[in-house]
Amino acid sequence: MGTPEFAVPTLESLLSWDGCQVVAIVTAPDKPAGRGRQLQGSAVKQAAEAHGLPVLQPTNLKSPEFQAELKGYAADLQVVVAFRMLPEAVWNMPPQGSINIHASLLPQYRGAAPINWALIHGETQTGVTSFFLRHEIDTGDLIFQDVVPIADEDDFGSLYEKLKLAGAALALRSVQAIAAGTAPSLPQQESAELRAAPKIQKETGRLDFSESAPALANRVRGLSPIPTAFTQLPDGRTLKVFRAQPFDDEEASGPDTGGIGTWHTDGRTYLRVQTGSGLLSLLDVQLEGKKRMPVQEFLRGFNASSLSV
Repeated sequence: MGTPEFAVPTLESLLSWDGCQVVAIVTAPDKPAGRGRQLQGSAVKQAAEAHGLPVLQPTNLKSPEFQAELKGYAADLQVVVAFRMLPEAVWNMPPQGSINIHASLLPQYRGAAPINWALIHGETQTGVTSFFLRHEIDTGDLIFQDVVPIADEDDFGSLYEKLKLAGAALALRSVQAIAAGTAPSLPQQESAELRAAPKIQKETGRLDFSESAPALANRVRGLSPIPTAFTQLPDGRTLKVFRAQPFDDEEASGPDTGGIGTWHTDGRTYLRVQTGSGLLSLLDVQLEGKKRMPVQEFLRGFNASSLSV
């Protein structure tokens, strides 16, 4: 059970093992995509069809018709990756239950956007977790966990690629352990210091320059290349920011840097903003109606005087 490209390597890894048979795929209904808004199947559906696998696309997981069809496949186990919250009648259907592959080291970062929030909070490591599904989201008993380091240059895009492959390997190892009857089932350790990973909203990407430069740089990388952090220029136009870093200079906090939200540029090589602590250098940007480009290219066609309030 899965929908986005993140789940495809897991499907491929299960298909590679002779010890299991993938009897069916459950994924989201087709959605309009592209300029022509033609209906397009999910990444998981496309992969499933390439392997000649049956595909179920329920609009309602509680539908008796869907549940009867699913039960007809008599699966021993269901593997869920980046899908939807399942009703108990679905996740409890197979004799071995259902397992989920989650892109964090649970119980940290429960929720829909664990990769984004780990980066936004400046974590230096994350990982993947396999666990048995139960009622409360992302709270089931743990099977295995694998740690994945977060490099300084990682953003959402690059970390997503690392974790989808790590998740595929973990899923196969977990299914093999369940088949062999050796899989652990360990309760998650609750803590007051847990960080959640709620769904990313548009306002999550708005840069609040009262925060520190390092915190803002982490927000940018946690949302790049999608859905992207953004701010408004003094003239009101929206500027997306794909890459930024704190400006490391002893003079950056001097009295001549202006108040929070003050823009600084030489009109050719740099674009910086005064934050609550230090200057933030914008390195890769996109002005509304324009393409994404390095800041030097952006400045060549931009009237720097418009940055004055």
